[in-house]
Amino acid sequence: MSALLHGTGTSDVAGSGEAGRAAATAALAGLAGAEPALVVVYASVRYDLPELLAGVAAVTGGAPVVGATSSGHFVGRELSAPGTGVVVLALAGGGYRFGVAAAHGMSTRPAEVGAEVVRTARAAAGEHDLPHAALLLLADGLVGGQQQVVAGAHRAAGASVPIVGGVAGDDWRLSSTSVLLGDRALTDAAVGVWIASPRPLRVVSAHGWTPVGPPQLVTRAEGTSIHEIGGRPATDVYAGAVDVQEAARRGVSHGEAVEESSYALGVIEPDGSHLVRAIYVGPDGSLKSFEPVATFSAVQLMSADRPALLRVVDDVARAALTTGEETVLLTFDCAARQTILGDSIGEEVDRLQTAAGAATCFGFYTYGEFARSRGAGGVHNATLTALAL
Repeated sequence: MSALLHGTGTSDVAGSGEAGRAAATAALAGLAGAEPALVVVYASVRYDLPELLAGVAAVTGGAPVVGATSSGHFVGRELSAPGTGVVVLALAGGGYRFGVAAAHGMSTRPAEVGAEVVRTARAAAGEHDLPHAALLLLADGLVGGQQQVVAGAHRAAGASVPIVGGVAGDDWRLSSTSVLLGDRALTDAAVGVWIASPRPLRVVSAHGWTPVGPPQLVTRAEGTSIHEIGGRPATDVYAGAVDVQEAARRGVSHGEAVEESSYALGVIEPDGSHLVRAIYVGPDGSLKSFEPVATFSAVQLMSADRPALLRVVDDVARAALTTGEETVLLTFDCAARQTILGDSIGEEVDRLQTAAGAATCFGFYTYGEFARSRGAGGVHNATLTALAL
């Protein structure tokens, strides 16, 4: 198998078209004259997105273009904070075949959107005899239905096809996110890339969160609102559990400085693993999550500090690089991790690239991460996911 060629480019100039052209020009320079087979774009919502994509297309020609708006993004050791810039990845060769597609209607028919993306993207990859595949999935971040999209994609793709990707961000504005296909910025939509491969593709994820409380049952929930846990108000249960943990942690420190911890809920999967759900108290006083937690879900309080979140970076990179011949590590990192790590976020990006070695890390900060290779779920929060090509 020939090596996968790749090039990357970034720009933070103010002009949308100029930024797109500059980043795409730098990315294509890495292909040594080869025609790009796939172009991936992550950008701040501060840009005029159609104008930005027109600038990219002016350089990349007819190559398929996909992407998403972000809350920051990175390539190698170079980090762009929320609200700044655009980053472009161009791929060619390597024995892969790529097919791209989009589907609308996540807010009303999310499972159908996931299935439609798979069917259309798989067909767009054309005829081939490559035995393996994976789906790169990007979705609008503010319309909900993420888990149903993954479920629909999983049913259409089959259990042997892993799914990786992320939910679009908008620089923490929480007003409008977009996925990108060709020259269009789409809302209420998902975009997929069918990746046909000569070798098995492995999706990995890790979060660094640890259960610190006993399992409890969600006894009343509606959408993203968790009203009761164990028959008691969910906000009271959560606040009380956090208070107990904080008292215990600071008590064993004997007055020494204690690394600040963050807390979340972990939904217990059938295999015993946890899907992390970042939570907050909403205006109506209910406990809110960014993804729905179903009534009768078993949950545990989860805790993580900065060292714990950083430790998983090495594991994710090394587990994704299965052959040692991969050249690109596609990475999806939660914006919640970005907030928790604070000034350490640069250390995370640097550590990720160090662990990736010769492979180039390319990723963005998401409002949710897709990683489905086993288990019932596929949508994560406060988690790092990756796929190496």
